[in-house]
Amino acid sequence: MLKPILISTPHMGDRELEFVQEAFATNWIAPIGPHVDAFEQEFCQVTGAGYAAAVSSGTAAIHLALRLIGVETGDEVFCSTLTFTATANPIIYQGARPVFIDSDRTSWNMNPNLLQEALEQRARIGKLPKAVVLVHLYGQSADIEPILQACNQYEIPLIEDAAESLGATYKGSSPGTFGSIGIYSFNGNKIITTSGGGMLVSQDQELVSKARFLATQARDPAPHYQHSELGYNYRLSNVLAGIGRGQLRVLYERVAARRRNFEIYSAALNNLPGIEFMPEADYGIATRWLTCLTINPAAFGADRETVRLALMEQQIESRPVWKPLHLQPIFAECECFGGAVAENLFASGLCLPSGSNLSTEELERVINSIQSVHEYTKKYLTIYS
Repeated sequence: MLKPILISTPHMGDRELEFVQEAFATNWIAPIGPHVDAFEQEFCQVTGAGYAAAVSSGTAAIHLALRLIGVETGDEVFCSTLTFTATANPIIYQGARPVFIDSDRTSWNMNPNLLQEALEQRARIGKLPKAVVLVHLYGQSADIEPILQACNQYEIPLIEDAAESLGATYKGSSPGTFGSIGIYSFNGNKIITTSGGGMLVSQDQELVSKARFLATQARDPAPHYQHSELGYNYRLSNVLAGIGRGQLRVLYERVAARRRNFEIYSAALNNLPGIEFMPEADYGIATRWLTCLTINPAAFGADRETVRLALMEQQIESRPVWKPLHLQPIFAECECFGGAVAENLFASGLCLPSGSNLSTEELERVINSIQSVHEYTKKYLTIYS
């Protein structure tokens, strides 16, 4: 029986268990503790962020970011459309309304020109958004400078969703550290994991201090439990922070492994007609968190879904790229500027197994399965043409 090959699984190093055992030995089994403090400090050292607050998930970090920016009921928030729903759900939590911005072909991320047009249109009618949420997709930074310039022109805070892009660079710096607030995720499928967890970062110390306060049920300084504003149970466990400290120490090894996966896939599949890999923009280095490609069925001989199902028959997990949020039923009433690029990427795009612990043999199984689909369809078309 074939062993399943999954999209992206946790990959532990040598230090995680040591830090977890230390948490047990000192009885710091709580959503605070020395590992949490150290994880925040070490994360800032790795990313260049000024200050950091470790929280229970990337979604929690986005929710806190919107709250800190002052997003309220009735506000609009501009948001990338080609992303996971967790990017936009917290906008709804705050009673606000997402407005989606299409991708560009260069990076698959938010199109800076469309954002500029959307902001100009809203400025003309006196209805500027309260914030912009920019996603750095599949391990690649968006083109931050023109996006930040457009936000600054209208004095709109930029929140960077770098959940998928820890370890990437934009002109030598870490995506997530340019805007007012950046967020990261340590979900089990991310490039490093704490099982579940996230990080909120900012160069503004007061914002991060307020994030920690809100994430700890907004408990006022008093000998009794007193609360003057709404808070959340969003702080990261000291045990999980220990895992994160160990994972940080192998971050760039994990990046190198995922980039190796891409190079192997690219060398083997780039010559197939109709196959194009997600491009790497020239302004930075992508982690290739997931290796993604598009399939032109007219040239390849089969569409994305046929390839996905063929891989599934071989116990190989693959997935379509994110369904654009403006096509999701929950956001059906929301406006979108553009949309055709994201829709095309969804229709033709496929994410391949990309874990940093994949063996060469496993990568070859994936490659051989994709090549077999092409060979079969080419033979079939030759016979019946």
